[in-house]
Amino acid sequence: MTLPENSPLVVVGGGLAGSEAAWQLARRGHRVRLVEKRPGVPSPAHRSGDLGELVCSNSLGSDELTSPGGILKAELRRLGSLVLACADASAVPAGGALAVDREQFARRITEKLSSHPLVEIRREECPNIPPEPCIVATGPLTDGGVAAELQRRVGGFLSFYDAVSPVVTAESLDSEVVFRASRWGKGEDYLNCPMDIPTYQRFLEALLKAERAPLHQVDQKPAYFEGCLPVEVIASRGEDTLRFGPLRPVGLPDPRTGHEPYAVVQLRQENREGTLYNLVGFQTNLRWGEQERVFRLIPGLERAEFVRLGVMHRNSFVRAPVVLDSLLRLRNGGNCFLAGQLCGVEGYVESTAMGLVAALHLSALLFGDPVPPWPRETAVGGLLAHLQEAPPEHFQPMNCNLGIFPPLERRVKARADRCLAVANRSRDALEAFLRGEGARWHVPEKNV
Repeated sequence: MTLPENSPLVVVGGGLAGSEAAWQLARRGHRVRLVEKRPGVPSPAHRSGDLGELVCSNSLGSDELTSPGGILKAELRRLGSLVLACADASAVPAGGALAVDREQFARRITEKLSSHPLVEIRREECPNIPPEPCIVATGPLTDGGVAAELQRRVGGFLSFYDAVSPVVTAESLDSEVVFRASRWGKGEDYLNCPMDIPTYQRFLEALLKAERAPLHQVDQKPAYFEGCLPVEVIASRGEDTLRFGPLRPVGLPDPRTGHEPYAVVQLRQENREGTLYNLVGFQTNLRWGEQERVFRLIPGLERAEFVRLGVMHRNSFVRAPVVLDSLLRLRNGGNCFLAGQLCGVEGYVESTAMGLVAALHLSALLFGDPVPPWPRETAVGGLLAHLQEAPPEHFQPMNCNLGIFPPLERRVKARADRCLAVANRSRDALEAFLRGEGARWHVPEKNV
């Protein structure tokens, strides 16, 4: 594979995957043109023109090796991920999770890419898929000429709906009701709003009767991603689904009573200063006025000041087992790579991983190197395997989970112990890979 003389590699989309891909290509000496339409062409889900802006939660999920998400983060750090480095530098307290001050996080990514001598950022809408080789990481709201050309080449998109949680100011919360604690006594990183039985039932009734905002797509019944359901959809599945889901009180005794409440709404710190908090698990598609009315029924939020209200947006992805090869290229010829949620993964860190992988694959081909298969024992290898091997007729985007890893040689009962064993095996497999077939991809670490 060759590039025309003096032509940069084009990465379309300045989200997590596109930003990661551009960084990884530049680290390996390639000139990169990163094309991002914002802020000139606004997005229905974004608020700024910064690269890597987080649209939904400010949490990147668990950062502990006793969780699959923590395993994937450890792999990306080892591979020199820009996104993980910026997340670490912008972290806010979140117990065992990695949550960030979203404005600092996006600003840091933007500054790092803007200052790299091999990266050119163009603020314009890409009218179609650029000359190949290229990476398309236009994300879940892919539209316009790029969407039309992709649909022609792959036979249409699949899609589901995703939602955003509201954010409130800390000073507007009732400190006489809200208590600070993390589950099972692991710190005090969350604010907690306790509910007794009558309060929970009153809230549930109001939530179920509240008016929802109309969806912008009318051509199909809305399909939701099970890992990010709107709170009103969870509530509609049964009286106790919230209490066994985002409102579960287990491990959160109220210090005023010494007992676990009937239900608990948790709030997670949104910014470094601790002045903003988001409602954990409260992604929603209620009308904005209804959100304020219903969510102020939560104890401690009666006078809450909402600085951001929940919205719902479309997430688009391709049927990866049919249209992508093992390198994340479109199968119908050429060298157009897809990355991020568009290629069929779900989650901030998973999308970042696919941006990193697409860049490494493209770089190897440009250098004339073979592209070795990723070890199946790693989270990256497991995600890539899902994109190749999942049943195409029932394909759905995948988060990192224990099911994508090969079984352990010995049975381990406790989930945390099982995750830790998988993490140790993943670490060893990745290290062996980087010393062997993947040695060409290793770049000495620098202070990102």
